Amino acid sequence: MHIDYHTHHARCGHAIGQLEEYVKRGIEIGLDHLGLSDHMPLIHIKPEEYYPEMAMSMDELPRYVEECLLLKERYKGQIEIRMGLEGDYIEGYEMEIEKIIQDYPWDYVIGSVHFLGKWDITDYRQTHGWEDREPIAVYRRYYDAVQKAAETGLYDIMGHLDVIKRFGFKPGPEHADEVIHLENTALAAVRKSGSVMELNASGLSKDCKEMFPSRRMVEEAIALGIPLTLGSDAHQPGKLGEYLDQARALLQELGVRHLAAFEGRERVMVAL
Repeated sequence: MHIDYHTHHARCGHAIGQLEEYVKRGIEIGLDHLGLSDHMPLIHIKPEEYYPEMAMSMDELPRYVEECLLLKERYKGQIEIRMGLEGDYIEGYEMEIEKIIQDYPWDYVIGSVHFLGKWDITDYRQTHGWEDREPIAVYRRYYDAVQKAAETGLYDIMGHLDVIKRFGFKPGPEHADEVIHLENTALAAVRKSGSVMELNASGLSKDCKEMFPSRRMVEEAIALGIPLTLGSDAHQPGKLGEYLDQARALLQELGVRHLAAFEGRERVMVAL
């Protein structure tokens, strides 16, 4: 079973390619399941007062859903399309997130932490946010948010769990044990929530040169019994499925034989 459950498209502003281009590319590369999972609109910052091209507008959300459902029907029998959302976790906005999730017939929702307050730690334009901050303090705040996101129970999949490492900012070696503790505490929260963890291959193309999460965290997740799924986090059709062969190889090496797939927010395990 070849699946890719993490993709982004022109509507979000920082990706290129229309939804149908992704569908056609998915058929071309032999995907069985293609997850369309664009970013949730910004809910805690006025778009006009923030960096441009961060996410689709709230007005675009129903149009996104309509197009996903249309493509699901149009390509039935050629590829299984799953309609998803990357529902950014924003502490203090849980009710607003829940309403967006409940208002539409998603197949799955990815819970990801991008924002610490108004700082998007995954945006290359905002790496100056690390200036005058102790990396370990940022890691503590980030993993606290990941834990709280899992504890909401809102999400089917927890996305790129250690994306905080994306730009290579890390605490010093004197904090190595604490970082492992923070990561393991977040994983324990994912396990308790009953959600799935994504192995996001896109980290191989980032400054960290490592998948999200790390091999160590994947091994810990497996030991905890957390189900896994795959995503390329493609931001253009040509990147669909990128590095997923390496992700699959890692999981096979670690003894994983099944992946989590979704429909109507119901999880099924399929053969890797």
